[in-house]
Amino acid sequence: MNKDDFLRDHVKHIDVTSFDSTDIIEAMKSMSFTARDTAAAAEILNQMINDRECTIILCVAGSTSAGGCMQIYTDMVRHNMADVIVATGAAIVDMDFFEALGFKHYRGSPFVDDTKLRELYIDRIYDTFIDEEQLQVCDNTIKRIADSLAAGPYSSREFIKEMGKYLVENAQKPGSLVQTAYENDVPIFCPAFSDSSAGFGLVAHQVENEQGHVSIDSVKDFRELTNIKIKSPVSGLFMIGGGVPKNFAQDTVVCAEVLGHAVDMHKYAVQITVADVRDGACSSSTLKEASSWGKVDAGNEQMVYAEASSVLPLIVSYVYHGRHWENRDKRRWSRIFD
Repeated sequence: MNKDDFLRDHVKHIDVTSFDSTDIIEAMKSMSFTARDTAAAAEILNQMINDRECTIILCVAGSTSAGGCMQIYTDMVRHNMADVIVATGAAIVDMDFFEALGFKHYRGSPFVDDTKLRELYIDRIYDTFIDEEQLQVCDNTIKRIADSLAAGPYSSREFIKEMGKYLVENAQKPGSLVQTAYENDVPIFCPAFSDSSAGFGLVAHQVENEQGHVSIDSVKDFRELTNIKIKSPVSGLFMIGGGVPKNFAQDTVVCAEVLGHAVDMHKYAVQITVADVRDGACSSSTLKEASSWGKVDAGNEQMVYAEASSVLPLIVSYVYHGRHWENRDKRRWSRIFD
């Protein structure tokens, strides 16, 4: 088999605006187990949207963007269901920005010879394939953006804003999350930005510009996101997966307190995860546990133990078709940094 045999059927991103899951979610409210948890999560997201003071922070970890959920996150921004995004570098660069450049993810199989994939320069995410040569184009594009900027430290939000500007003029696939967030003044933070295709491009940029180069300041990220929390009397977290994005967003409450600001804990929280809490891992800690740290207020929180691509479309379609987002004021938090 040659490369084209593997990279044949591309992943199609689900459009939650094209179907109405209201009847399914309403039926789940009278069920048990994950079904009832999923319905409760949908209601909590609705509460966030109906709370006129609430800033909604969307946290994305894992590979759902590559697996067909990318348009969901874009639609949440486009339809005023997310005011801030905290994500892994891979979700933003290797998946979203990558596709904005005109490339695709492909349907594959976990039952394949990975040695053969390596020979063909194909990377695998479980049952999804990516062309490594195209990823290197993505790396080099990040380098070119860095080369165009004045030397100095940037928060990931500042750099991703430049990526959004770049896509306005150069996107091969309009409507990416990075471009849509830029156009709607929704800041994107990647606290571990270099753990992605961006890292390779930025290293190459620094090697060629030893005397003056761009660097990513994760402390500046933390300060900027904490400033948003300080200015948000009410906040809610909608989290896909866990890891760094989850903890980074939660920790803003503690950071604000350290800085002398008496802020409320995140009032609402939903986490969709398959992680097990029994090893004590922070990325999989329950939201009730987070209350003991002063991060999440108990009462309006819901854990959903499910692989996100199976329940996320139902939740967001339900909230989209409820249309309460039409009455929300846009927060435009990016503007506070101008």
